[in-house]
Amino acid sequence: MSALNQIFRRIPVWAVYLLGVLPAPWLFYQGLTGGLGADPIEALEHKYGKLALQFLIVVLAISPLRRFVGVNLIKFRRALGVLTFIYISLHLLVWLVLDVQAPGQIWADILKRPYITVGMAAFVLTLPLAVTSNNFSVRQLGPGWRALQRLVYPAAVLGGVHYVMQAKGFQIEPLIYLSVILALLALRLPISTLMSRFRGAIPPDSA
Repeated sequence: MSALNQIFRRIPVWAVYLLGVLPAPWLFYQGLTGGLGADPIEALEHKYGKLALQFLIVVLAISPLRRFVGVNLIKFRRALGVLTFIYISLHLLVWLVLDVQAPGQIWADILKRPYITVGMAAFVLTLPLAVTSNNFSVRQLGPGWRALQRLVYPAAVLGGVHYVMQAKGFQIEPLIYLSVILALLALRLPISTLMSRFRGAIPPDSA
């Protein structure tokens, strides 16, 4: 994997930001011009949300990739995290501004619709991550910065649950997203912990 890591080292971080934000205006343009079907607002909201989850999955995959495969994408982790928050925010803004529109209805929907409650909880957890995604915060917070970054784990789970809950009827795709998130989080556990839990799940031989 050294050759692959050499290639990644040559890619500037700004290129990740640039490529990462390109789908946002393109999707918005498609929504304006009828390219997103009969309900462009719902489609745009869905696509921004799915992109947020995709970027989040890549962020969660960085450590396991380095640990088990030897692929090092650490230099891009902060950029990918910021892109995740950008698409979460766009997903939320489409819902607030284009979908709900009535300010008085927003709080009512958050309280009455469980999938929106879960989604808002995930968004709230990502806020401190976005605010502290800069070198000044890293220096000021010291070791506490790493502890704060662990908020991404519950935020990721809530994001996956939000996707499953908002799906109309039984859909396999949201379950796949949630399963991938849970699997990537499990891979972050120490190998000894995983093995002990696996052995504990196997009933003893009664023979």
